[in-house]
Amino acid sequence: MLYENKKERGIKMTVNQSKKNDPRFWKKWRESGAVEDYQMACIKNEIIARSEETVGTAYAFFYCAAPKPDVKAELPFICELAQTPSALELALVKGPEKVQGDERLTGLAQDAKQAGINYVLQATYPGETNQRAADEVAALLNQAYQTPLYQPNDPFCGQVVYEENGEYVFRE
Repeated sequence: MLYENKKERGIKMTVNQSKKNDPRFWKKWRESGAVEDYQMACIKNEIIARSEETVGTAYAFFYCAAPKPDVKAELPFICELAQTPSALELALVKGPEKVQGDERLTGLAQDAKQAGINYVLQATYPGETNQRAADEVAALLNQAYQTPLYQPNDPFCGQVVYEENGEYVFRE
């Protein structure tokens, strides 16, 4: 933990007892940066803890006849309808061959391209698992199919993959 109890480490601190309850005394020290208030210390600890969290990642490979600017413009609306968490970060790529990653992922991307897939939506979800990221991006694909990006009776072609135990698995 970032802020430890100094007594536990064997450091003696001497505080002028006559001033310890005087708010003006502590205000001066806080303003100079010598001490922080409890709330600020908690915020810093939370930021540090979040930075050490895992990040869930998933990839949605899908076909859509709409041009990339149209798909990109529709994404915020799709996210709103699917009630996507604000922490979910999305990256839209036209052309599976542009996906970067390990050999297994790029192999999946090449297979997707050969099957006629033309888009990849990469989702990263800080503090969550890969499976949770996959669930969220799958909800987005389902919602996208209900938008003007697809014409009535257009077949939907798409698949979501995520890494689990060192292997990429397809979300059911």
